[in-house]
Amino acid sequence: MIGDLNNLLDEIEADPGAELDVAGFAARRGTTEYHLRRMFAALAGTGISEYVRRRRMTVAATALLTTDADLLTVAVAHGYGSTEAFNRAFRSVHGASPADVRRDGGPVRPQAPLRFRLTVEGTTPMHTRIVDLPALRLVGHSTRVPLVHQGANPHIQSFVASLPASAHQRLKELNDAEPAGLLQVSTDLDPDRTEGSELTYLHGVVSSAEADDLDTIDVPQGTWAVFRSSGAYPDALQSTWAATATEWFPAQPWRLRPGPEIVAVLERAEDFSTATCELWLPVEPD
Repeated sequence: MIGDLNNLLDEIEADPGAELDVAGFAARRGTTEYHLRRMFAALAGTGISEYVRRRRMTVAATALLTTDADLLTVAVAHGYGSTEAFNRAFRSVHGASPADVRRDGGPVRPQAPLRFRLTVEGTTPMHTRIVDLPALRLVGHSTRVPLVHQGANPHIQSFVASLPASAHQRLKELNDAEPAGLLQVSTDLDPDRTEGSELTYLHGVVSSAEADDLDTIDVPQGTWAVFRSSGAYPDALQSTWAATATEWFPAQPWRLRPGPEIVAVLERAEDFSTATCELWLPVEPD
């Protein structure tokens, strides 16, 4: 996977202004666009699309400062059909218009070319099991929330706190299959996992019972990689998720497949400052 990601970076650098066919690249490398985007975002801290945009605008800024080409020529050379669209993209990256940068010599906020390297240290124990599950029916209470990369998501916290105690108890009684207990389910995630992009969050359980008044997510049968984390919450859980990309997936014959990401809280402190959790990620053979 590290080699595939670096080959993708080489393709981007060959012509940052060209349309990038991520799906076609993934197919040629024998993987999937879904897995490629997830691993890129986890390792780089930014999505493929955002990285390409920032590299384009970095190269475009160099063209403005080192050539006499007119603005439309620079725009077209970097993948934009109009100066208006180019202006918007340029300003969103550099905080100034192309004309301002050409006149004043800046400011520019360059995106340096990335390169991925795998360092194997064995410092993060990965307590993992592979589980085959039949089709799941997730039931509970759902909402749309923005994605937060670090720390607790206040939108999720507020939503869960708004549910009455009776709702939590009812969900516990409906649970009749693995993963057991109350679950934190994230689905409909942005392919590049962009900070602030919206996802669907479900506070619920796995259940075969009829519950027409609850929100439902049907999940087809498949294989899951289950990672256990213990420690400060949610820091330990987020560190475990990061380690799946940096340590586990590169060394294992599995890749992510489309599907919800599920967190089962096995034990927790009264104030939720610490917790033991299981992170369930849908996988398929690589």
